[in-house]
Amino acid sequence: MKTRRLLLALLAAGALAATGGCTKKPEKLRIAMVVKNLGNGFFDAANMGAQQAAQELGNIEIIYTGPTTPSAEGQIDIITSLISQKVDAIVVSANDPNALVPIAKKAMARGIKVLSFDSGLAPEGRLMQLNPSNAELIGEKQIQMAAAAIGGSGGGSGEIAILSASAQATNQNRWIAVMQDVLKRPEFAPLKLVATVYGDDQSDKSYREAIGLLRSHPQLKAIIAPTTVGIVAASKAVVDEHLTGKVFVTGLGLPSEMAGHVKSGAVREFAIWNPIDLGYAAICAADDFIKGKASGQPGSQVSVGRLGKVTLDAQGEAALGPPFTYNAANVDQFAKMF
Repeated sequence: MKTRRLLLALLAAGALAATGGCTKKPEKLRIAMVVKNLGNGFFDAANMGAQQAAQELGNIEIIYTGPTTPSAEGQIDIITSLISQKVDAIVVSANDPNALVPIAKKAMARGIKVLSFDSGLAPEGRLMQLNPSNAELIGEKQIQMAAAAIGGSGGGSGEIAILSASAQATNQNRWIAVMQDVLKRPEFAPLKLVATVYGDDQSDKSYREAIGLLRSHPQLKAIIAPTTVGIVAASKAVVDEHLTGKVFVTGLGLPSEMAGHVKSGAVREFAIWNPIDLGYAAICAADDFIKGKASGQPGSQVSVGRLGKVTLDAQGEAALGPPFTYNAANVDQFAKMF
């Protein structure tokens, strides 16, 4: 009898060890990062930050995904699939602020935490929107850079144009609206905005639109491209049209993609926040919501890990910080990073 009881005790101990007992490691939380489109250097860098956050938090699995071309329909299909996979959270850079709301609401009804970053969802479709910077600062910065490129701080004069992403892109549209307001200031009166065109964040279309601007407006002095795809395409167009030194490109770009264009003379300076930090912060914020540490209420704070905390405004939005300027003095240093 004693032998039998000892054998049963040993079997029970073995079963406990096999399951890990009370110290069984919890399953990893799954956070999906849905970007505007795959193959975009900005979002590849954001994914690097997301992976850093996952490693730091220790219990996160990142699902990095997005459509092959930037469309709301592609993102809707992906989010539908993620709902069936029962992920814990979705952080999305929206191709359309309103078209994704129904599927985002469906995800939240299933208990999935939905946040937007970079390009926001309408408030009813998410718990918070994490902006990389402040729209006012971004818009003003781009006008300042265009003015400086063609003749000094506010002293530059001539025609300028904007090459944006899609006509529905939330963030670009907000920045353009700010730029239009900034241009009404007396110090920028010598600048004349002659056109705003859209390349849909596709290299070939953005290049064609830039060529069209250069040929339709022979007095053009600067192109502002508030998109990492558009600024590269516009820079190439200026070089190909032999207008280096006559037309300058500025806007938002990645150092790794812009270093050559700074060297060519097509670009004097450009700006961008750190997409690695943006991706990192988005995952940390999602983790805060999953664990019930964030409420999403106006005025409340959300942790963004090593970057501290951000405070939500009345629309449930928060900003990381101002954009940073890159030029010939520092672009090579940052090009090694992203």
